[in-house]
Amino acid sequence: MTERTLRVALLADTHGFLDARVAEAVARCDVAVHVGDVGGADVLFALHPTEEVIAIRGNNDDHRHWPEAESDMLATLPAEASVDLPGGRLKVVHGDDGGTVAQRHRRYRRHYADYRAVVYGHSHRQLLEQTAQPWLLNPGAAGRTRTYGGPGCMILTCARAAWQVESLQFEPRNYRTHRARGD
Repeated sequence: MTERTLRVALLADTHGFLDARVAEAVARCDVAVHVGDVGGADVLFALHPTEEVIAIRGNNDDHRHWPEAESDMLATLPAEASVDLPGGRLKVVHGDDGGTVAQRHRRYRRHYADYRAVVYGHSHRQLLEQTAQPWLLNPGAAGRTRTYGGPGCMILTCARAAWQVESLQFEPRNYRTHRARGD
């Protein structure tokens, strides 16, 4: 019997826009985990991993920031999630619970000590901290808002024996809108 390896795309802070290069990376994974500030159902529908999409609510995932027609989907997003993966569990939180990065990391390591990793967003800054368990992962912003060097995500490869994390960050693009002549 062969050991199952699972590829999990970790992304956050899309705020209604998913960078196409991030979407391509997600499509090569089994599972996608969005850590909040989704910004609308279109982002979730644009994620095409081979198996499932898991998403939580961020501090900007509210009725002011989502289209009214999508309020039913917004209501289904939990505030946090726990995901069982080969080799351990992943805790999914948005990361808007205050404090400095160091304070947040101490708190996460204390509260989620039985997890293999904690993934969070909110800051829009990529971070990979593997000096102790649980690992602390922030995939950065996967959209176009405050990407700090370009949109990105992380790919977590999980097997029972080992986990590996790959950080992806793409060159920033200038997005412009054009009006058609005569408008």
